[in-house]
Amino acid sequence: MADRSKITTWLTDMDGVLVHEGQALSGAAELIKQWQDTNTPFLVLTNNSIYTPRDLSARLRAGGLDVPEDRIWTSALATAAFLKSQNPSGTAFVLGETGLTQALHDVGYIQTDNNPDYVVLGETRNFNFESLTKAVRLINAGARFIATNPDATGPSADGVLPATGSVAALITKATGKDPYIVGKPNPMMFRSAMRKIGAHSETTGMIGDRMDTDVVAGIEAGLHTVLVLTGIADDAEIQKYPFRPTEILSSVADLIK
Repeated sequence: MADRSKITTWLTDMDGVLVHEGQALSGAAELIKQWQDTNTPFLVLTNNSIYTPRDLSARLRAGGLDVPEDRIWTSALATAAFLKSQNPSGTAFVLGETGLTQALHDVGYIQTDNNPDYVVLGETRNFNFESLTKAVRLINAGARFIATNPDATGPSADGVLPATGSVAALITKATGKDPYIVGKPNPMMFRSAMRKIGAHSETTGMIGDRMDTDVVAGIEAGLHTVLVLTGIADDAEIQKYPFRPTEILSSVADLIK
């Protein structure tokens, strides 16, 4: 077992680590309670920008996990924090849902289609040809292109759905401009999460189920990385990559003391 005695703060992915198809995975509720009982700072991270932390807290509660909304950090919140640091009180044309529009509103951004500083793309089920066309024209006119996350597809009960990365690829093809992506695997997502709770990389652990986002971003952010095998990663998947997590565990149940 890798030494985690110095780890005093935890970041954890949500889907495939704590929940699967809306239901808590083995050990997840007990681990969250252990952190709460011992006053261990933690944040639950997700690249999904559709929902607000309040929405996600309610969804987790319905699945058997008690996670307060202030313990949730989304790619929408990370994007809003990034834009605020880059251009306080800026303007943006937004393709996204409430999680993203609310996060930008909360940091003082004005959302407009009149010569915005940024075009910001998040997860959405409601874009249409008119809004895509507007985004392309605004980027061509000089707006900077930002995306909350690179995920090309997302899950649903009926199969995969095209996600932020797929829509970003369409806009890139039409404009020749690649977006700056704030969410995982950009380690900035972890750094902004650590700033929120006053954590330091030397004493922070990251739990994830994906080598290509959670683990690589955790390594690049200098964190203790834990890969759990309750999501998409298996031995064959792990062998594809030239890097390794600090630990590989069957599930988060193995972290319970």
